Amino acid sequence: MNILILHGPNLNLLGERDPDIYGKTTLDEINAELQRKSDSLKAPVRIFQSNHEGSLIDHIHQERKWADALIINPGALTHYSYALRDAIDAFAKPTIEVHLSDILKREEFRKHSVLEGLKNVRRIMGKGANGYYEALQDMVGAGL
Repeated sequence: MNILILHGPNLNLLGERDPDIYGKTTLDEINAELQRKSDSLKAPVRIFQSNHEGSLIDHIHQERKWADALIINPGALTHYSYALRDAIDAFAKPTIEVHLSDILKREEFRKHSVLEGLKNVRRIMGKGANGYYEALQDMVGAGL
């Protein structure tokens, strides 16, 4: 099983930006652990981060034939990017939306995800970096 992992806007600042909310683990540390875990699970991953909506959408399009599943932390795009929602809907494969914090316990504008209602998407939130690792394990455990 091939898994595409995407990190959205500002996640390149993990470890520096609001560590009380997002934790002290850097994106490089998260990616290294995801790679290590994927190697042990024998589930190849391709990891990409961008601060640009179109780059994330392009990446989903480019990798759609390679990837069997998607793990994505859309960052702020969660709350307003219908273009990203459409790309994930067109991807039409199992997807886990990951959030380091619990978006339902944050500011009002963060409580809504445009990915809600997509039948191929489920959400893990509020578990810090462990949410990514849980998502990877869940994807592999589902035996896609």
